[in-house]
Amino acid sequence: QVRLVESGGGLVQTGGSLRLSCAASEGTVSNYGLGWFRQAPGRGREFVATMWRLTESRDYADSVKGRFTCSRDNAKNTVYLDMTNLTPEDTAVYYCGATTIYGGPSSPGSYRYWGQGTQVTVSS
Repeated sequence: QVRLVESGGGLVQTGGSLRLSCAASEGTVSNYGLGWFRQAPGRGREFVATMWRLTESRDYADSVKGRFTCSRDNAKNTVYLDMTNLTPEDTAVYYCGATTIYGGPSSPGSYRYWGQGTQVTVSS
């Protein structure tokens, strides 16, 4: 089992940057594949990025490729999502999830553990 806590959200202007953190208060992040998802009002949970379990492989949604980078600090038991060149379309609640499935799944249903989410708002 792993318990995840996101932080780092906030209000930023178009073109700005934010770093989201997802810390494990229980469990060890290195044992899991970690994914980032987001959910805007009235929409489903959307895949953003994932780091595969047991490897350093990463996958990104086309909408964030080249702008967002996910990373993992095993010593701090924390994963990060660095977001740059933000636009209002990036406004959403961002969630991190943990999965034991190998291969970096992009479906929210493949993730068993979730954090509480952190709000990111990008103003125009």
